Amino acid sequence: MPLDHADVKKIAHLARLDLSDERMGGIATDLTNILELVEQLSAVDTEGVVPMAHPLQMAQRLRSDEVTETNCRELFQSIAPQTENGLYLVPKVIE
Repeated sequence: MPLDHADVKKIAHLARLDLSDERMGGIATDLTNILELVEQLSAVDTEGVVPMAHPLQMAQRLRSDEVTETNCRELFQSIAPQTENGLYLVPKVIE
């Protein structure tokens, strides 16, 4: 199913692309080739083919849960403009 200029223009509008009229023909050809390749791939019988990779079978490597930074809260609050009861006081920004 070859794409015409109207199809490419609509796709470009949806993708918020500004394509010149000179490039429409080449883009239409490229998109048509891509869609034909997808049709060919969809036609391949994959029954019984085991997937090579799947994200649900993977486990993420985790680091050990160790404290690496020291508690500097007192130091940071000592240089803050205003604090109260361990909290930073900031100007009200929402009325």
